[in-house]
Amino acid sequence: MQPEIRYARSSGAAIAYQVVGHGETDLVFVPDFGSNLVYAWQSPYWPDFYEDLARRFRLILFDKRGTGISDRHGEFATLETRMEDLGAVLDAADSTQAVVLGAEDGCDMAVLYAATYPERTKALVLFHPIAIPDSGDDVDEDLRRLREGWGTQEYMDELLQFASPTLYARGEQDRLWFANWERVSLSPAFAYALNRAHSETDLRPVLPAVRAPTLVLYRHGSPTEAQALEVATRIDGARAVRISGSDYGFIFESPEIGDEVERFVAGEAAAVVPDSVLATLLFTDIVGSTERAAELGDRSWRELLGRHHSLVRRELARFRGEEKDTAGDGFFATFDGPARAIRCAQAVVESVGGIGLELRAGVHTGECEVHDGKLAGIAVSVGARVAALAGGGEVLVTSTVRDLVSGSGIEFEERGERELKGVPGSWNVFAAR
Repeated sequence: MQPEIRYARSSGAAIAYQVVGHGETDLVFVPDFGSNLVYAWQSPYWPDFYEDLARRFRLILFDKRGTGISDRHGEFATLETRMEDLGAVLDAADSTQAVVLGAEDGCDMAVLYAATYPERTKALVLFHPIAIPDSGDDVDEDLRRLREGWGTQEYMDELLQFASPTLYARGEQDRLWFANWERVSLSPAFAYALNRAHSETDLRPVLPAVRAPTLVLYRHGSPTEAQALEVATRIDGARAVRISGSDYGFIFESPEIGDEVERFVAGEAAAVVPDSVLATLLFTDIVGSTERAAELGDRSWRELLGRHHSLVRRELARFRGEEKDTAGDGFFATFDGPARAIRCAQAVVESVGGIGLELRAGVHTGECEVHDGKLAGIAVSVGARVAALAGGGEVLVTSTVRDLVSGSGIEFEERGERELKGVPGSWNVFAAR
């Protein structure tokens, strides 16, 4: 029988979810590109997989924004917004800490969530994650063909042959089921947008920030085996386990997964208080503040600076930024996602322009050390140095930030490779537009 469907509210969208089983440990399944909570329980494949997990855990299922029976309206959501949806589902399900199981493109959300909210992640399990984004003309051609062919039986047969040749070989009924599964999961436009965003997402800067015990599941001979093993090497202490089969797609085709996850979780315990966390850092600074202060005089400058502070704090509140420090005319704030930090920086630049001030800003996402509630480490230095490179009215970001906001609609202009004072190596810098 199909479990009851509920909806969590997240950033203006309704996210469909279900809770199955009564285990002591919560496990949330972040599906791959498409899912549908109604059609899945009517299929010949998913119920066995779900019920096996539900016998071991309190299982939380959901359809990602834009897929299945969750809201499909509005523009394509960034990875950070979709990660927030995951948090909203867990809140609605009264889950304070969960094992996060991600499959294929769902690994992007799972990794970002685990790195951003280590205190809420008991363990992280990844099925065929990809660290390095695709590139080249072949990717653009593949995406063009997907956009034009999505939903047709001919194209869905071709996709199934790549994702799961085992299922394809079973016969016409299975090919028809797969085509219908994808049709009720994703619209052509959203399938294109989600696949493009996944192909452009670079998880390599995020992976070292994962502190939760991590299990990487892979199938020998699958097209993404090497990528999965690469992910495992980039997460400290991650364990890679080979499972049955050789197909790239469909996690349910390896019946031992429940055993592997349960065994792994039973032997691992997440740190109660994390000593590091993934964060997006925003630094702002008034251009020519010394000269302007001398021109206005102390009293007038203090009044203008007070208006500046009020405007910056207004935008931080609007975009859910957390003020960490204010020194003179500069602000240091953190966000749980880079797209929101960029939008906030742009809004701050525009709003203070209205009172005759010119601002520069820098945004970086990285792993920060936590000391007595304060953030420290190389990532903080990178963010500050990037802000210092910006000209008046500019918002500069690192390549890490640019890669994580794929699909956001934010455009970037390359500013080249720069050396940052006191920071090892060189960094690619981009201006957000």
